[in-house]
Amino acid sequence: MRKIIAIGLAAVACSASLTLSTAADAAAADRSPQCVKVRKYFNNGHNRYVRLTNLCGKRTSCFTIVIPHAKDPRGRLPKGETKDVRYGKTSGPRALFVRNTPC
Repeated sequence: MRKIIAIGLAAVACSASLTLSTAADAAAADRSPQCVKVRKYFNNGHNRYVRLTNLCGKRTSCFTIVIPHAKDPRGRLPKGETKDVRYGKTSGPRALFVRNTPC
């Protein structure tokens, strides 16, 4: 009797881990590649900038700069390029992070 219960529990555990790994693979397939990397946040004069680098050498990458209580600027970075992107004035809110988005 104990052997049957142990086999049943093992089967349930295996099917649960298979379901979790399948769900994780599906979630990873929906995400865009993480190509845009933040190098630096800085101010120049009265403007705020973020220096971004596209780590994917074979494709253009898209990004969104997330700013609280403001419209989020979006943009594209060509293959392997580093670029300073102006996203606001120093009197406005600072960017929280940069999100990679699908193009």
